[in-house]
Amino acid sequence: MPADLSPLIAATAQWLTRAYPPGGGAMDFALCEAQARQAVTVAAWLCYPTPMDAALVSVAGPGGSARLDWVTGADGTADGVGPDAYAWRTWVDEVVASWAACLLSAPELAAAAVTALADSHADSPPVEFRRLVAPDARDRRAAALLRHPDLLAPVAGLHHDRLLDRLKPGPALTA
Repeated sequence: MPADLSPLIAATAQWLTRAYPPGGGAMDFALCEAQARQAVTVAAWLCYPTPMDAALVSVAGPGGSARLDWVTGADGTADGVGPDAYAWRTWVDEVVASWAACLLSAPELAAAAVTALADSHADSPPVEFRRLVAPDARDRRAAALLRHPDLLAPVAGLHHDRLLDRLKPGPALTA
């Protein structure tokens, strides 16, 4: 599985947890972040399934968070002052964020994505995505905004059809 996606995964998960923050303290933040990271990881591995895909996105860049910020009404002003305060946002991937939002808001879709990932990366060691596919009550409470289908709809809707196409059985999953 592509290992070079870590900056993209970290930035996109951070964007999701800032756009849909947890309501409680440090434990809720950690649980919310874990769910966002798992969803973003699955989405990124599906979106960039080969080392070549990962290399290309690392060279070309994922595009940044501008459209996502616009869709959600976020402007990023809480990040601080100066250009360095916004640098991480350049590594946010809109497609991956949209796919992750789809996975977080639809448990059956998350399960299908994890299954597709396992089928397409059969030679890789198994990775557990329990907090994404089978969240317990504490996970759901910690990430109430992050998993709310109505709140995620504007982001999830951006590339929902592409995710469904990607999850269709066939040669695309083995690429």
